[in-house]
Amino acid sequence: MKVTTKKAALGGLALFGAAVLLAGCAAAPEETDNGDGGAASDFLPCMVSDAGGFDDKSFNQSGFEGLTAASEELGVEPITVQSDAETDYAPNLTNLVDQGCDLIVTVGFALAAAAGESAAANPDIEYVSIDDVVDNDFDGTTDSENIKPIIFDTAQAAFLAGYASAAYTKTGIVGTFGGMNFPTVSIFMDGFKQGVEYHNTEKGTNVQVLGWDGTDGLFTGGFEANDTARQTAQSLIDQNVDVLLPVGGPIYQSAAAAIRDSGREIAMLGVDADLTETDPSVADLILTSILKGIAVGVEEAVLAGGNDEFDNTPFVGTLENDGVGIAPFHDFESKVPAELQGELDALKEAIIAGDVEVTSYLAE
Repeated sequence: MKVTTKKAALGGLALFGAAVLLAGCAAAPEETDNGDGGAASDFLPCMVSDAGGFDDKSFNQSGFEGLTAASEELGVEPITVQSDAETDYAPNLTNLVDQGCDLIVTVGFALAAAAGESAAANPDIEYVSIDDVVDNDFDGTTDSENIKPIIFDTAQAAFLAGYASAAYTKTGIVGTFGGMNFPTVSIFMDGFKQGVEYHNTEKGTNVQVLGWDGTDGLFTGGFEANDTARQTAQSLIDQNVDVLLPVGGPIYQSAAAAIRDSGREIAMLGVDADLTETDPSVADLILTSILKGIAVGVEEAVLAGGNDEFDNTPFVGTLENDGVGIAPFHDFESKVPAELQGELDALKEAIIAGDVEVTSYLAE
C-alpha cells in the first residue's frame, strides 16, 4: 500500500525544524532532590500512547520508560492510557484532563491534531509532544505555549546505518518500508538512503536501495505487526535484499518473521530503541539499531514539570547531543568489515562538523 506525503504537514515541519535547530537543543536531565516532596507532591504526570502499546519494545515503550523514571524520581504515580486506533486519541486526552493531570505526554506524530486541540482548550495543563511540533496551522511555530516538542533529526543516525548497511551487504541490494508516510517515519528512510549513496560515492560501490525513492515508497498503512507488514517485507526479500529496515514500531516483528521464513541470511535494522536489548528474540537478526533518545527527552520534560520548571523549548535530538545515534553491532561485530566502526566514528564527527551534509525536514 502506498500513502502519499502530506505536503502541507511536511512544509510546516520543515519551517519549524529550521527554527528550532537554530535555537539550540535541550540538555540531558539533571538529578533532582525533592526532599519531603516539594513541588512534585501534588504533581500528576500522564501519557497517551499511539497504536502499538507501551510494550512495543520500541517507540511507545521508550516514552513510557522516560515517564516512569521521572515519576519514580519525583515520587509520584503517573497515569497512562493506551490508544488502539486514531479514534481513541481525543477521548483519551479528555479522560486524562478529567482526571486532573498536570502534564500530558502524547506519543507520536499521529496525536498532533488531538494534542493541539486539547492544549488550546486547557492552557493550565502542560503538554509534551513526542515526535511532533504540533504546528497544525503550519505557521512555523508550535500552536500553544503550553506544549513542549520532543523531536529528533533521525536522518543523521540513519545515515550511519545506511553506510553500515552498504558496507555489509553481499547482494548489493538493501530495502526499507514504513508504517505510514509521515515525516517522522520517512526521515529514517531519507537518512538510510543518503548513507547508502554516500558509501557508493566514497567506496565506488553500487548498492541499490529499494522501498524509498526520496518521496514515496513502501508503506503498510499502519503500525501493527500483521500480515500486510509481513507481505511488504516479503516483497523486498523477493527482490534479493539482504538488509531490511522496517520503520514503524511493531512492524519489525512481521519483518523478522518473513526473514526467518526465507531461510536466507538477511540482516535487519531496528528503530527507536536497541532491539538487540529490548527484544532478544530477534538479536541474531539485528545489524544495528537507529536510536532516538525518547526516554531521555521525556524524563527531562517530566522532571522539569514536576519541579515547576516547565520549559517549552523544543528538545531536538542530534548526533551532537547524543539525542540520536546507532547501537553497537552486537552479534554482527565479527561479520562487518574490520575498518567499519572507525569509518562510522569519523563520519559521525564529519556530520556534526557540517563537513558531510545530511538532509531532512528538520535540517532544511
